[in-house]
Amino acid sequence: IDCSGSMATHDMGGASRLEIVQVVAGHFIDQRQGDQIGLILFGTRPYLQAPLTSDIRTVHQFLEEAVVGIAGPQTAIGDAIGLAIKQLRERERTGGAPMHQSVLILLTDGGNDAGVMPPLEAARLAAQTGLRIFTIGVGADAEQSLFGYTSGNTDLDIGLLKKIASITGGEFFRATNPEALQAVYRRINRLEPTVGNKQWLRPAAEWFTWPLALALILSVPAAWLLTERF
Repeated sequence: IDCSGSMATHDMGGASRLEIVQVVAGHFIDQRQGDQIGLILFGTRPYLQAPLTSDIRTVHQFLEEAVVGIAGPQTAIGDAIGLAIKQLRERERTGGAPMHQSVLILLTDGGNDAGVMPPLEAARLAAQTGLRIFTIGVGADAEQSLFGYTSGNTDLDIGLLKKIASITGGEFFRATNPEALQAVYRRINRLEPTVGNKQWLRPAAEWFTWPLALALILSVPAAWLLTERF
């Protein structure tokens, strides 16, 4: 989950982008009973907020406690994906679900402007292991007035998010308001139905093993990421 500075923008219906995501994604997490979910928060750097766990209540709480800027003001999409891959690989090495049974959800309102891992390179690494990535771009559509003033989300790199999803066999979704974001998560629920013996790592943990993983993507420090160059 992107927690960069722009997620404080109020252009999706009263609350900030992050506050809306916390409500809608939190409801999605609550529906994943029987799955395992992990949480990565990212900005200038990615941080593992919650490793894969079946304790979805705790993951939801960690999401609610996220604040804008907690990981820096910029957006390190490639490093966030890289951290998710690293966590899933470690999980697999210790007897967890194979990576091709994992799904990653990457939610952002910007483009990659920080980090050391190019996003498309990270996406190719994910594709090599069978990890599918669903990408979600949030924020109001960019609009230009008659006087040349531009409003809405002018930073979102839709082309990049579409390529990441395409490379990994996932899908790209656009959400400009809370209702659209709710529809996105309903769509993901249909694509990846909850099954009691499945595991999820989600962009975003504990700690135990199940057959399917979904990642709510979010992040870890770039310096730490470099120590294990995949």
